[in-house]
Amino acid sequence: MVAGLPASAIAACSNTRPAGIGMCDWNLGQSADPSYIPLAAEVGLEAIQVSVGTAPDRMPLRESSVRKRYLELGKQYNILFCSVAAGSILNQIPLATEPQSAIYVVDALEAASALGSTNILTAFFGNGDLLERDESGSYINISNGPFAEYKWKEKDVERVIAVMKQIVPRAEDLGVIIGLENTLSAVQNLQIIDEIGSPMVQVYYDIGNSTGNGYDVPAEIRNIGNHRMCEVHIKNMGSRLIFGDEGEVDMEACAIALRDIGYDKWLVLETSGRRGMFEEDTRANIEYVRKVFM
Repeated sequence: MVAGLPASAIAACSNTRPAGIGMCDWNLGQSADPSYIPLAAEVGLEAIQVSVGTAPDRMPLRESSVRKRYLELGKQYNILFCSVAAGSILNQIPLATEPQSAIYVVDALEAASALGSTNILTAFFGNGDLLERDESGSYINISNGPFAEYKWKEKDVERVIAVMKQIVPRAEDLGVIIGLENTLSAVQNLQIIDEIGSPMVQVYYDIGNSTGNGYDVPAEIRNIGNHRMCEVHIKNMGSRLIFGDEGEVDMEACAIALRDIGYDKWLVLETSGRRGMFEEDTRANIEYVRKVFM
């Protein structure tokens, strides 16, 4: 029996499968640009994670004409928009410290609603990282066990919780989930979510990042559960391919864990393939993910 799940829930999980395979637009081509939709269809993708914008003066998804173009091309090429990412914009202008960043989260929520997306990604990397670093620039590991657990920035985390509580009503009105993607552990993310106190805030999980940070990825997936995980990034560490001996991620163990929780959301590729081999490698990655994860 899977820890934390009753037998009836496990039986139900066996009948579920991921919604399909998508890709981040920054891997597909240029962010926030609908002209790459035909390429997505050509390589066999079913959905795209669309960036809301990349800088304060480049927020294309605010424009109704851009949203309309996405919907027109999506219908023409049978491509859905699984989620909207406030990624690079929040990594540059962190939600924890810059008041204007809350507007970008709302922008993403509104764009997601317009495009029929189920969730948004709010990123906490770069300038927005929520983990403390020591004098050498390394994360401060406070774990005594085989897997990492790092010290977080308490004031920044408190600020994120306070801001999210103000944004949640908008997410509830639009019916769009706010996903948290960051360098924190599953336990830390769940603490934040419990403090915010809304099912509209969930974990946006990245199996590559979490492996690279030293977390027990299959255990984290099971701990978070399907009801608190809005979407998953699929990528390898040390390789541009999802599969292969070069990669560090145990893809099969991750796939088993996702099946155990009955994961039924999108699997989103965050990999561009090897240089000059985007189409070939993306088709191979899709084939592998379909075989192993679905």
